[in-house]
Amino acid sequence: MDKLVSSWYNDQSLPESYIFPPHERPGKLLVPRCNTVPVIDLSDTRTNLVHQILKASQEFGLFQVVNHGVPPNIMSETMSVFHKFFELPAEDKASLTVYTNDPKRCKLVTSTLDYDREKIHLWRDVLRHPCHPDCIEFWPRKPLRYREVVAACSIEAKKLGLEILELLCEGIGIEHGYFEHELTEDLLLGANHYPPCPDPSLTLGIPKHFDPDILTILLQEHISGLQVLKDGEWIGVRPIPNAFVVNIGYILQVCDQ
Repeated sequence: MDKLVSSWYNDQSLPESYIFPPHERPGKLLVPRCNTVPVIDLSDTRTNLVHQILKASQEFGLFQVVNHGVPPNIMSETMSVFHKFFELPAEDKASLTVYTNDPKRCKLVTSTLDYDREKIHLWRDVLRHPCHPDCIEFWPRKPLRYREVVAACSIEAKKLGLEILELLCEGIGIEHGYFEHELTEDLLLGANHYPPCPDPSLTLGIPKHFDPDILTILLQEHISGLQVLKDGEWIGVRPIPNAFVVNIGYILQVCDQ
């Protein structure tokens, strides 16, 4: 537990092990929020949706969706239980910080699972666990209603993901239902917590990366900081209330090729 950023960040300045090399630091330059990242209204006609999603996927690899059908109360309750989870006393989270190879178990770590082998750590705590119904017994018991709320959100997220994949299948000429069953059976949840940082110009919460899976559905809430690389330039993704950010993963990029 002593490794979790949230358990000690108020006690000291930024440790050396969290300071990135000068060429990798974010610095103090502000990345403007960009209005060019596609925002797709899922209540539009199917023909328009297929065209818009395919175009956004090819040009940006990322887009936001609104009117997606996920009830706003489920979205707000989900964010609330995550906030409450990271505010729990250390003893309530201790069992989740024990490393295990069991794929059904929850993992609560600082930076990444490779913390002990990293030269530089990321400024975040992250909770990860599978969302398959067989794994619910291993989910956190606190805060109150965590399991109920997260289960409801994961069901809605899977429905949304399958809907988007179906539209993409139609756009790139893949047979109907190609991504159902084994390819999308396992959902992995990741809740990132970024405590206030003493000097955010020197460190990162998440470095530049591509997602290795099929699809990532992100609830950004009101938090700025997400960026996407477009034509060699990093642009900020503007948070939109009640929207989801959809990121095309590497597996799907390979399928499109």
